[in-house]
Amino acid sequence: MGIPEHLICLLRNLYASQEATVRTGHGTTDWFQIGKGVSQGCILSPCLFNLYAEYLLRNTGLEEAQTGIKIAGRNINNLRCADDTTLMAESEEELKSLLMKVKVESEKVGLKLNIQKTKIMASGPITSWEIDGETMETMSDFIFGGSKITADGDFSHEIKRHLLLGRKVMTNLDSILKSRDITLPTKVPSSQGYGFSGSHVWM
Repeated sequence: MGIPEHLICLLRNLYASQEATVRTGHGTTDWFQIGKGVSQGCILSPCLFNLYAEYLLRNTGLEEAQTGIKIAGRNINNLRCADDTTLMAESEEELKSLLMKVKVESEKVGLKLNIQKTKIMASGPITSWEIDGETMETMSDFIFGGSKITADGDFSHEIKRHLLLGRKVMTNLDSILKSRDITLPTKVPSSQGYGFSGSHVWM
């Protein structure tokens, strides 16, 4: 991925022979070796995780795969946000093929696909999927990037959800908006900022 060798060496040294202990109500445990994961609280950890995820997904060949959804002439088969990955395809067979590629490549780098957290959503009828003896849950809607996406593509649910969120925020601001001690020029920017962030309005 083009990372200089001296940086890789520094990171290896940072993670070499890491140990931890756990404090419980009955005292602390014996020290044990840490073999997986990134350091909690370390500013490098999000970057390291992103590099790890990028390496994994590059190895699946998703970018070169012809499966996916055509948007503005481009083939899109995956969307990523932090540690969440959404796979997209035009048919059940294509989606299953993408998922199995991710599963195989994940196992090569020591990651296991969590079937309990992996969900399916389809715009039409779909058969029940079983992977490693576990059945995957089929959803009719889910939240992605702060927006509710439904299987039928109906956006009215999302509009209602945002209106309710906005109304809730404005109700919480009632005491500020009705206060005689706060001037109108102060109230207006405050209510706009809280209202937009609370209802996740994207302009």
